[in-house]
Amino acid sequence: MDNHTPSAKNTAAFYMQSAIAFGAALFAMLLAIYLLPSAPWPKAFLALGTLFLTTSTFSLAKCVRDAQESLSVTARLEQARVDKILSEHNPWKEVA
Repeated sequence: MDNHTPSAKNTAAFYMQSAIAFGAALFAMLLAIYLLPSAPWPKAFLALGTLFLTTSTFSLAKCVRDAQESLSVTARLEQARVDKILSEHNPWKEVA
């Protein structure tokens, strides 16, 4: 009764691809704001909005990851508890 689900591991190449894509997207957005034919105040507002969106995305990703990890730990503890109960159960044991 050993049903272990393999944990998803990211490769170094996938991690690098994600980091490069994030950097390119952020750079392109900030460059587009800089080159926008507008006054400095709307540019500053859009730049701050972009940076706030970026930092809040990191926070949300961390919260989702933490929630997923806590669920997997809870599921493993529950599975260990059920395995212990099943291993201790003897249907042929006489009831007193």
